[in-house]
Amino acid sequence: MAPGGNRGWLLRLVIAFGFAQGAVSMARPAVSYRALALGADERAIGVIAGAYALLPLFAAVPLGRRTDHGRCAPLLPAGVVLISGGCALSGLVNSLGAMGLWSGVMGLGHLCFVIGAQSLVARQSAPHEQDRNFGHFTIGASLGQLIGPIAAGALIGGSDMAGTSTLALLAAGAGAAVACASLWRIEHPAPVASRTAPGERVPVGRILRARGVPAGILISMAVLSATDILTAYLPVVGEHRGIAPSVVGLLLSLRAAATIACRLVLTPLLRLLGRTVLLTVTCLLAAVLCAGIAVPVPVGALAVMLAALGFCLGVGQPLSMTTVVQAAPADARSTALALRLTGNRLGQVAAPAAAGLVAGGAGVAAPFVMLGVLLFLSAGVALRTPAAPADATAPAKDPPPRTGPDRTRARHPR
Repeated sequence: MAPGGNRGWLLRLVIAFGFAQGAVSMARPAVSYRALALGADERAIGVIAGAYALLPLFAAVPLGRRTDHGRCAPLLPAGVVLISGGCALSGLVNSLGAMGLWSGVMGLGHLCFVIGAQSLVARQSAPHEQDRNFGHFTIGASLGQLIGPIAAGALIGGSDMAGTSTLALLAAGAGAAVACASLWRIEHPAPVASRTAPGERVPVGRILRARGVPAGILISMAVLSATDILTAYLPVVGEHRGIAPSVVGLLLSLRAAATIACRLVLTPLLRLLGRTVLLTVTCLLAAVLCAGIAVPVPVGALAVMLAALGFCLGVGQPLSMTTVVQAAPADARSTALALRLTGNRLGQVAAPAAAGLVAGGAGVAAPFVMLGVLLFLSAGVALRTPAAPADATAPAKDPPPRTGPDRTRARHPR
């Protein structure tokens, strides 16, 4: 089937991603609370949060190469199994080292699912649909990030923090398994000739030199690092400021709800402002809001800041996907997406570790100032991103301008 057409597969993918991401978003604060109950300090929390991204850091590019020359769908159930097992086993072990290991397995499962899913969206979407379809796809992530922390906050609390966090992790493992129910016949059969032969590999250096790919990777890394540290460290901030776990869960879910709202209006925002302005402005606003979390404000003001931050952070991920896909060589798009995810995981390893060091030396609010600086730098990178991919938001009847001999043909179709 040609790209575009029936989008029932996209709805099923969004549902599956919602369950998978919901499990991860429920498990990650639960891991932090369980580690605190087992005696972890801020530095140990940073190490465990970084372990989530360590295995994926080395696996992303090989998985992307495999997907460029084969099917995307097999990675989805494999990812669900690893997420489910990692969540459950993180709740059953009693050492911080073992928790870090199973947190890494959970991260590897999330990587498998995301590489397969993003490659599927890129392969089965027409160019003018990619911004919209990637935006809708990431709504699944935001739904999971909305529901997961609320569920974690509802289950965790009381005098037995270790026991309730274990229950939350087991529930997250069960929730992840539900994702398999909507993965049936999700990939369209493609002609064998449309796939690149296994020997024809585009060098990684050539992909990274493509204009737009490095910018997409860096912006995505900054935005995901902000989301990741919010998820891992807001519970710690809550403990220090006397905010109950249930309220922390609601705050994290409010941030996710604002991200969903952003992605629902992403296409009109692109038409109004353009890709470069939209990325730059939202990164700058996110930088200010992240730094503002370091200020000990009332819970109501914190909720307003997190809602605004969630809206701003909702722009970076889908637009960076489209930027990377459209900038990369056509026969290396899955590898380019995998490189973007490698950058994400590098940020997820380095940012929590750096946050742990900063928090240990300067207090638990200091990592949010660090995030503000990172997002400010990403705004400068966004200012230099190519605006051309924004043309993909145009409808099919109004294709992007062509150069050379094709231009005349486009103006005078046969």
